[in-house]
Amino acid sequence: MREHTDFFGNRVSYFAIQQSHAHLDVTATSEVEVSPRALPDPASTLPWELALERVQPRPDQGEDAAWIYSLASQMVPLDPAAADYARPSFPPGRPLLEAVLDLMGRIYRDFEYDPHFSNIATPLAEVMAHRRGVCQDFAHLGLACLRSLGLPARYVSGYLETLPPPGQVKLQGSDASHAWFAVLIPGLGWVDFDPTNNQIPGEQHITTALGRDYQDVTPLRGVFYGGGTHDLSIAVDVNRIEDER
Repeated sequence: MREHTDFFGNRVSYFAIQQSHAHLDVTATSEVEVSPRALPDPASTLPWELALERVQPRPDQGEDAAWIYSLASQMVPLDPAAADYARPSFPPGRPLLEAVLDLMGRIYRDFEYDPHFSNIATPLAEVMAHRRGVCQDFAHLGLACLRSLGLPARYVSGYLETLPPPGQVKLQGSDASHAWFAVLIPGLGWVDFDPTNNQIPGEQHITTALGRDYQDVTPLRGVFYGGGTHDLSIAVDVNRIEDER
């Protein structure tokens, strides 16, 4: 097995199986520490047009990779329909954090979570036409809206805590991989937004990979040869560990 870190900072492992096999199990176990992030009053952040000027690439920035997240990608084209959808959240002079929060809330309200509607190959245009999809689709929609304005926005892949704290509702997308998006906000850095659940990710969100879209962060990728049929199943458990300090 070989390992390396990709362009986006994700650790990637390669392995080859040369023998015939009837099934393949891949198990990953991690212990991570997460903490909520304090954000300022959304109205106190820069107007989005000024923020856009601040994040534009300049010769003195060296190899700053943020600009790559403002470009179209394979699964997130710069669709005029996405630009039209984004526009009501970004009137002239509106603070950037306030605008993105509004966009996230509109996606949550306007699109129905439907795990049976789409798959990894469903075009964004189809998701927008039917106003339904899953977390991956809603993350791609948010990216398309933000990039249509020239704002750097990246795809975030991760997991959700499986069992909610007492009295809280179980979040959409738990028990499987989850996806949301992040926006580069001057003065704050990258800020995450979960449009599937209409919330700023906190202690219940665990980031595993970053990229331009889903294609950059697939947990498994490869080629197999053989006949017959195959089935894929995924299971995720996220459990809290008691603080022993």
